[in-house]
Parts: sequence; C-alpha cells; structure tokens
Amino acid sequence: MFFSTYCFGYYIPTWSAVDTTEVSANTTSEDFLSLESQSAILIEQTTGKILYEKNSHEQLRPASVTKIMSILLIMEALDRGDITLDTQIPCSENASSMGGSQIWLDSTETLSVHEMLKAICVVSANDCTVAMAEYLAGSEELFVQKMNERAKELGMKDTVFKNCHGIDEDGHLTSSYDISLMSRELLQNHPDIKNYTTIWMDSLRNGESELVNTNKLIRTYDGATGLKTGSTSLALYNLSASATRNDLSLIAVVLRAPTPKVRFAEAKLLLDYGFNTYSFKKIATKGDVLQSIMVNKGTEKEVNLEFENDSGILIKKSNSSEIKQELILNENIEAPIKKGDVLRKNELLHR
Repeated sequence: MFFSTYCFGYYIPTWSAVDTTEVSANTTSEDFLSLESQSAILIEQTTGKILYEKNSHEQLRPASVTKIMSILLIMEALDRGDITLDTQIPCSENASSMGGSQIWLDSTETLSVHEMLKAICVVSANDCTVAMAEYLAGSEELFVQKMNERAKELGMKDTVFKNCHGIDEDGHLTSSYDISLMSRELLQNHPDIKNYTTIWMDSLRNGESELVNTNKLIRTYDGATGLKTGSTSLALYNLSASATRNDLSLIAVVLRAPTPKVRFAEAKLLLDYGFNTYSFKKIATKGDVLQSIMVNKGTEKEVNLEFENDSGILIKKSNSSEIKQELILNENIEAPIKKGDVLRKNELLHR
C-alpha cells in the first residue's frame, strides 16, 4: 500500500499518511472500553485521526472546557500582534463579578496577558477569561460571536457558544468531537500554550495567590501536556486531556463523567489505549531539506525542496511493517517556478 503527497513551489506541505485498513475508530454500538462517561473521543494530534469514539457528536454542556476556544483566540491575537504577553489587561466590574472558579480580580487592578493565561489555564479563572474577552473584542458578547465564527471555521458543527467561560447557560453546547477539533488546533498551531497547561503549581501577585492545576493528570500521567477541565452541577465532569510520548501526540476528551475520579481515570484509559496500540513514524521535521532540484532556464540553477511542516505516519503497532519513502521527480523543471507548482511527488510505501 502506498500514500502520496506533492511538493508545491519550493516546499513539501504538511502531510500525514494513515493506513485506513489498519487504523479505525470503534464505531460499533458496543463500547469495548466500557466507559461510564456519556461521550468520549480519542484522536491523534498530528493527523487528526479518530482512534476511538463514543457518542462523539452528542451535544452536551462543556463547562470550563469552553475556555479552550477562548484560549485559542487569545493565542491567535498574540500571533497577530494585537497583544503581547506583557500587555496589561484591566478588570471590569462585570469580570470581577463572575462566580465559579476565579482569582478574585479587583476592578482596580490589571494583570499581564502572561498572568491572565496562567490563571485561565491552571485554575480556570472565569474572571480572567471575561477580562481577556472584553479587552480583545470590546465586550464578552462580541468575543462570543468570534468564538462561534472560529468554531464554524474549524468545522465544529455541534457547537453553540453562549459565553466565554462555560458557566451553565441554556443552549451553550458542544460535543466531544468538536472539543477535539479545537484542542487539536490549539496544540498543533500554538505549542507555546503548553508552557501554561503543564504548570502544576505556581502563583500570582508576588506569591500572594497560589495556583494549583485543576488537571491532576499533569502531575500523574507520563507525557501529559494539558489541556482543560470543566465541571458544573449540570454538565458533570469533563476533560480534554493531551499527552505526547515518542513523537505520538494524543488528545482524549471525556464528557459527562459521573465523578472527578472517573473523569481522570477514563481519560487515562483512553490515552493508555492510544499509546499501547499506535505509534507515530516521524518522516521529516519542518524545514528539513529533501534535496536540491535542477531548474532549467532560471536565474538560479537549482532550488532546495523543504518540508513546510512536520510530517509522519500513524500506524498500529501490531502491523508496524517496513515503511519506505520514495520521491519521484517530475522531469524537465523549467523556470519560472512559483508557489503552487507541483515539483515532486512523494510516496510512502507501507508493506
């Protein structure tokens, strides 16, 4: 069996080849992991491949797992240069009045984006989330509109956000599948967020405010990288858990677990299943030069072909046969060459 990708312009784009005859999610009515959680999903982060699912499109209350989208929008604002980690964020009366998880922001104080992210990621601070939303969009309502727009762009068809923090509100719903989509987007394209989601204990306000991560897996699970807990009396116990071992990155989402203990145990069970069953064969790292290619009639005689992003293949350990990569050169490459031109075919043979 073989898989193909192409080099466009001077780059080979990100690609992930998966042997779909060997890697498939459990889609039968029987839950072979016997989960108590009402909904769950396990995906591989690089490829997005579903490795396991249970009621993955059922619309449920996400609680503070909502904040993954809020954090994603903050990280994207950082990328655009709209804010920096040092930008000082004020606290409105509205933000300071938030209930639930909080660090008791006062309307007279400001915190940096760095401190806000720490509070949001580690202790799920509702007041900090609202303060960031108001700063970035002008109001929480406008920020929530941006959350829903981004959700549509990511293909999150089961999701309607009513607020930026996840406190129960009628119609505020998502699914484990959609949570896996936004979790993957955050981790894959904003890996620096792990500087915050992997914090176990820290503090703010010159040590006066202690922070302990609500995600116990950060302390107890080998390779844990995040990501976000959530719970309310109506939503019960939710978690998007991520971990990486030996180049294999997994995201496990559980929704409506009956207890906190079950939430963490079943996320661990999903991650263990993934790490025990699959492996990720890394083919190339972003920026790797495959080779130089000759160009006819150009001002330059040759150009380098580079991988635009990391690349690899997800395989089942039980069927990890030899993998061979072959590159097939198009003949008579002539200038001008522009981005989008196909220069090389890349085949991955899985015997």
